[in-house]
Amino acid sequence: MLRPERMSKVSVTGSRAVMDDVIETIHELNLVHLSDYDGSWEGFEPGDPVEGAETASDRLVTVRSLESILDLEDEDAGPSRIVTDEALEDELESVRTEVNDLDDRRSELETELRDVEERLDSMAPFADLGIDLDLLSGYDTLQVAVGEGDADEVRSALSADDDIREFEVFSGDDTVAAFAFPTADADEDALDEALVGVDFALLGVPDASGSPEGYVEELEHERQKLESKLDGVENELHELKLDTAGFLLAAEEKLTIDVQKAEAPLNFATTENAFVAEGWIPTDRYTELASALGDAVGDRVEVDELERAEYSDSGHAHASENVTEEEVATDGGHATTMGDDEPPVVQDNPGAFKPFELLVETINRPKYSELDPTVVLFLTFPAFFGFMIGDLGYGILYMGVGYWLYSSFDSDAIKSLGGIALWAGGFTALFGVLYGEIFGLHQLGEWVWGGHPPIKKGLQPVGESFALTWMVVSILLGLLHMTIGYVFGFVEEVGHDPVDAVLESGSWVLLFAGVWTWIFSTQAAGQKPDFLFTVFDGDPFALGFGGFSPEIGTLGLAIGAVGFVLYLAGEVKHLGGPGLLIGALESLSVLSDALSYTRIAAVLLAKAGMAFVVNLLFFGVYTIDTPEGAEWHFMINYGPQYALEHYESASIMFPGLMHSGIGGVIGGLLVLVLGHLLVLALGITSAGLQAVRLEYVEFFGKFYEGGGEEYEPFGYERQHTTQD
Repeated sequence: MLRPERMSKVSVTGSRAVMDDVIETIHELNLVHLSDYDGSWEGFEPGDPVEGAETASDRLVTVRSLESILDLEDEDAGPSRIVTDEALEDELESVRTEVNDLDDRRSELETELRDVEERLDSMAPFADLGIDLDLLSGYDTLQVAVGEGDADEVRSALSADDDIREFEVFSGDDTVAAFAFPTADADEDALDEALVGVDFALLGVPDASGSPEGYVEELEHERQKLESKLDGVENELHELKLDTAGFLLAAEEKLTIDVQKAEAPLNFATTENAFVAEGWIPTDRYTELASALGDAVGDRVEVDELERAEYSDSGHAHASENVTEEEVATDGGHATTMGDDEPPVVQDNPGAFKPFELLVETINRPKYSELDPTVVLFLTFPAFFGFMIGDLGYGILYMGVGYWLYSSFDSDAIKSLGGIALWAGGFTALFGVLYGEIFGLHQLGEWVWGGHPPIKKGLQPVGESFALTWMVVSILLGLLHMTIGYVFGFVEEVGHDPVDAVLESGSWVLLFAGVWTWIFSTQAAGQKPDFLFTVFDGDPFALGFGGFSPEIGTLGLAIGAVGFVLYLAGEVKHLGGPGLLIGALESLSVLSDALSYTRIAAVLLAKAGMAFVVNLLFFGVYTIDTPEGAEWHFMINYGPQYALEHYESASIMFPGLMHSGIGGVIGGLLVLVLGHLLVLALGITSAGLQAVRLEYVEFFGKFYEGGGEEYEPFGYERQHTTQD
């Protein structure tokens, strides 16, 4: 669970005569993560692809091109089927010809349609103008300009220009045509020059005659014919898609498998008579591999477990060797190795934890030598999120969204998001019950807890001690969270270098424990916030903790000092003299890192405040004074006048839209629904992102590097084909 699945490096050595059978068997097992041969062995060369690899690869490219043209999806496949080489040779060419012919015809029609639409676009302004095209050009002395602009501005410009003797302006809805006689000594471009200062977009006059409306009608008719033909081709392609989807998807799968098998020897070390293949498999499946190969080719191959990778940076180092063909023949490949490749990572988490692997892999897959933090994310992320939102109504909606994502999509990533949302929503609902809130209303607390829920968010003045408590609780959660991270780091380092483990991770555990023990002690209590010693000593929780004694505080300082010295020693070891200053400055994060967790309490109050405002606007709120402080109540069952008449010292904070007539009710309902949807969405972007930040920055940063290789076994999970 905290470690990936144990992996073993295996070697398969045998005669070239059985290499094809070995490839077939290993592929069917879908088990061995093949290692690449690096060419370092004397007398061995990388193998050559099996005959037919190039043909299969070319056909695979053809099939995928046809699938792209037809826009095929996996769900179009239908039942699985057997695809033979003969079917590929005969049927594939027929399908290719038909699809390409229809696709070419579609492309031609689309090109013709674009041309017609461009001509329509260019003719539309002239149809709007309503002047025959042959009247807009071909004059010796009369100058004509057609464009889009303001007719009055054009008239004003022409009237003010001394080079224009006479003019006339015609306009449609958007198009303007200006006809002008220039003076005898004017330039041949006098009309264009007169319109330079006008917002006038000049249009080129089509080389045609007659009514533009007639041209537009002809072009629209031509467009309709082309669209009809295009629809016909699209329908033919759709029918062809339905007819050939199963064959093409099955053909792609078969060809993919054929190419994988044909190119497998490229990973092998081979001679004229022998081959060696190496790879990684889960340790507990070694017997399965050996048995399957034994059943397939008998004693003509030797299967060896070269090593079982240890969970450390040095646990999979290999000795460098020169291996000859004679050695392969005599020892069956014992203790050979193709290179110092990393074991691939198979995260070993129970089903409930699996969705949270997505959050880990968003940063990077853990290395084989690293602890897998998925279990900690499972235990902390939903709790952080639920604690910050803490509302039964929102929790149920989050769970609903999560269930929809999990059940409606095939993508593993989206399913994982759905699983995360289910857990986060569940904790949100759980804390909502404890807070006694549903969509920000306190009625749940009345129904379940008789008006006295075990915990409150602390938004009201009467319960402000809860807000201070959550600040302290957030810090304590942070200390626990980060300590787990440092313990993980210590465990990973101690096997490699115990001294570094103590200096780097152990020093921080001591520093955090010592400094914060002193902070929570009564030593120098007058210089510390009072709530540190009251929130667990009666206000609001009577747990009997009023702070550690001064003696324990002194012990904490001593422990912190030891941690500080150890940390400085580690910095000096790695950085030399400058490490003293750098270490002293970085040690201040013993405060800042823990205080960063107070964002949990801050988001809790912010989200509660947003829900309060939404409900305030709709239901209205009145306040009353109590000996413990001011408290407010929503006016769900009665209006402002009733509250003023029945509750002493009541004052109206806001009367509420639901109490202001039918218009207020309708507008208020809109505010209520949209407001709570906004709070729901912002819960993801605030509580979700803040929880993720604490995981990635404060927790992962203490031990996690990532960069593990994904386990990609040689094989294929069939969906569309069958061998039976």
